[in-house]
Amino acid sequence: VDSLDNAGPFTVFAPTNAAFEKLPPGTVEGLVKPDKKDALRNILKYHVTVSVYQAKSLTDGQVLAMANGAKATVHVKDGKISINNANVVASVMATNGIVHVVDTVMLPPQ
Repeated sequence: VDSLDNAGPFTVFAPTNAAFEKLPPGTVEGLVKPDKKDALRNILKYHVTVSVYQAKSLTDGQVLAMANGAKATVHVKDGKISINNANVVASVMATNGIVHVVDTVMLPPQ
């Protein structure tokens, strides 16, 4: 993806280890097989968007264009932020953007 070939800035929604453990057994092992490379790339790109979206700038109903070409929807309720069905549990600034740690692996729409 050309947008990821540059230095950023990016917003990354990075799943925790526990998020990967919530996937059905064998999912991660299956995705790292050579014939699943495109599916894995699609999932990874669905966790990245170009630009910096700090937590304070995310609004309920906001739609983000993800690096794989799909869209994801932000939800804000009682001060808690989620994107699709993944809750943001922490945010960390980086030199080329921001990382929002999420509790669920986001699967792109089919």
